[in-house]
Amino acid sequence: MRRVLSNPIVLLTCVALFWGGNAIAGKLAVGHVSPMLLTTLRWLFAVVFIAPFALVKVREQWQIIRENMLMLFLFGAFGFAGFNALFYHALNYTSAINVTIEQSIMPLIVFFGNFLLFKLKPSALQLVGFSLTLFGVAITVSHGDLSRLLLLNLNRGDALMMLAALLYGAYTVTLRYKPALHWQAMIFVLAVSALLSSLLLAYFEYQSGKMLFPDLHGMGVVLYIAIFPSLLAQSLYIRGVEMVGGNRANLFINLVPVFGSILAVLILGEVLHAYHIVALLLVVAGILLAERSAMMRPEVG
Repeated sequence: MRRVLSNPIVLLTCVALFWGGNAIAGKLAVGHVSPMLLTTLRWLFAVVFIAPFALVKVREQWQIIRENMLMLFLFGAFGFAGFNALFYHALNYTSAINVTIEQSIMPLIVFFGNFLLFKLKPSALQLVGFSLTLFGVAITVSHGDLSRLLLLNLNRGDALMMLAALLYGAYTVTLRYKPALHWQAMIFVLAVSALLSSLLLAYFEYQSGKMLFPDLHGMGVVLYIAIFPSLLAQSLYIRGVEMVGGNRANLFINLVPVFGSILAVLILGEVLHAYHIVALLLVVAGILLAERSAMMRPEVG
């Protein structure tokens, strides 16, 4: 088990799986809990769940946390709360197809950000790998008919999702600056920061009269999101970035729509088509190419 948990490919694949479930859960939440309240409840439950395990580490490393409090708060506010709020809000205005395509721009944002800040140039194989995964994503979200992509119309939700992708891409790049904290202390502090910053968003939602309190269905979505996409995925993602760097780690995000399609078959009863398998092969091939490139020229930082 320890060997499995030390494998970055396994860790980052699990992240993509959990985030694929997040996309479905976010769509299922529409009409059952409002997006800003969903974000707040997500991080409230996440803090409650991890607190018993993390507080010891937080006390041990409090000096480091206090010295880096502003940075850690911004990580939680923008990378966690900001991204989630925009993501769930976008799903109220646009389709899951559009959101999936726009989320796939994150690796390109990370490549660009790492080049600007750290002069890390993606290799030719990484760019080819990125192109293959993006092509696989396009096949998935277009249901095997790429001409359908030309029919997608950008709206308010698409603009919100593009901003969300920009926020999370920036968060991934700036994780290089994070202090040397135990993962439990790190995720706890970021979750608390996300919770505190999301309260303001929830307040504005309440004042606008758009707050929708969760019913039983909505609470089920909240609990799933708090445990899997929040605690587990975010912890594994931070560890994955530590192990392989942002360029390689972020490429695995392109597995999200593939896993999302598979989960839609299992949970929503949709039909699995041949193009899903083709897309999965393309995405995996793209990741393997990027991994091969990284092994030949490790990312340093």
